[in-house]
Amino acid sequence: MTKREPARGPEQRKQDVLEHLEKDDDAWVATASADGVPCLVPLSFVWDRGTLLLATRRTNPTAVNVTPSGQARVTLGHTRDVVLIEGTAEVVEGAELPAESGDAFTAKLHWDPRGRPAWVYLRITPDTVKAWREVNELAGRELMTEGNWLI
Repeated sequence: MTKREPARGPEQRKQDVLEHLEKDDDAWVATASADGVPCLVPLSFVWDRGTLLLATRRTNPTAVNVTPSGQARVTLGHTRDVVLIEGTAEVVEGAELPAESGDAFTAKLHWDPRGRPAWVYLRITPDTVKAWREVNELAGRELMTEGNWLI
């Protein structure tokens, strides 16, 4: 049996979330079709201007699902260090993406979907952010609501 670490305070949790957003390369992205069929896929991302910027083929279910609902859930970390983000997603064409955002994506992930007609960007703006490690961090796990950091 492993020893449980003490619960982190809200400031530390927020700092850890921001570190995940800056340093992690991949996230699990969940969407649902108009008739409720779930889709869960791993996608690479960059934290750009307070949003997650990802890329996928425009015909993939994740991009198709974003169009009608605009809702997505994203998780970072593993099951003992969860960051759960619920947000509003939008499809962004490569030509519509600010150059700085495309450059940041390319610099971090070492590939550039701009100019590839089969690909689109997804920009997810967080509405809610929760973070916890163990049961002792379930209370106070909500760090952002309605797009505003609580800390």
